[in-house]
Amino acid sequence: MTVAVVILNWNGKGFLEKFLPSVIDCNAEFAEIIVADNASSDDSVQFLKSKYPRIKIIQNEINGGFAKGYNDALKKVTADYYVLLNSDVEVTPNWLDSVISLMETNKSIAACQPKIKSYYNKHLFEYAGAAGGFIDKFGYPFCRGRILDNLEEDNNQYNDTREIFWATGACLFVRAETFHLVNGFDEDFFAHMEEIDLCWRLKNRGYKIMYCSKSTVFHVGGGTLNKTSAHKTYLNFRNNLILLCKNHPPHFFFAKLFVRMILDGIAAVKFLLEGHSKHFVAVLKAHYSFYATLGTTLKKRKQLKSETKNYTTTAVYLHSIVADYYIRGKKTFKDIDHSNRFM
Repeated sequence: MTVAVVILNWNGKGFLEKFLPSVIDCNAEFAEIIVADNASSDDSVQFLKSKYPRIKIIQNEINGGFAKGYNDALKKVTADYYVLLNSDVEVTPNWLDSVISLMETNKSIAACQPKIKSYYNKHLFEYAGAAGGFIDKFGYPFCRGRILDNLEEDNNQYNDTREIFWATGACLFVRAETFHLVNGFDEDFFAHMEEIDLCWRLKNRGYKIMYCSKSTVFHVGGGTLNKTSAHKTYLNFRNNLILLCKNHPPHFFFAKLFVRMILDGIAAVKFLLEGHSKHFVAVLKAHYSFYATLGTTLKKRKQLKSETKNYTTTAVYLHSIVADYYIRGKKTFKDIDHSNRFM
């Protein structure tokens, strides 16, 4: 059994200086550490060669974002498991062993994530992944420990192992065989939500996505695009529509897509009323881009339909997380988990 910890880097020398030592110190004997550089313009590569000459470096020719960056790099990596690790993540002892041990027990587990906590507020869960990702009936993603922008404190309430809908790309353990079976990430996403798309496709093939609380890492978050970035808003809204259009089962598909148009419109108006005009424009651009590429997305949907065994219903929230949050005042996963609304 072999494991490759692959860190995708783009102009992140500062992160490498700060967080690579923890990856090295907490590495397991069965794992190789690799840095895949996305055509950085800083001196990241030179720093690695001089400071860590034993670490393998894969130099991508262009910055194709998270999706293409990893797709290109992983074609050159031979291992049973890939661990896709953001450069702004601090790992802890045994972070690898517990997750790999879980995946080794069941070949149907295609991907897994550890507990993701905030690097700067270590008592809080972190936005990107927290204690495992889920999705509601309209395609909006959320996490245990993070509903929309509300972060929970970690009081050991999610110290379990359970099936989830998606595992975060900040620290994604994925079986190499299944990653290549579904042709890796969709490069049209560029960045944001490509890991949710990957997990959804894997689940529709009959595989499981898991959360393992015995492994913990701390994530800075927003290392490339922070939460106030209008471009991040654009990518999140556009990619979420593509995600839904590609993978949702035929039942009620067009009705839900119509509802999404309305909900996104409300979100855009909310941005405008709050004085965030750039984010208002970002939502409009996201929809324009989605419509402009709809033909391509529908072709992907048709192809995926032919490859799907059964459309997954596991870990899908059967109600609206947006309505729960803003209308019903449900701010934590516990509030909705105990209502028995998951399939």
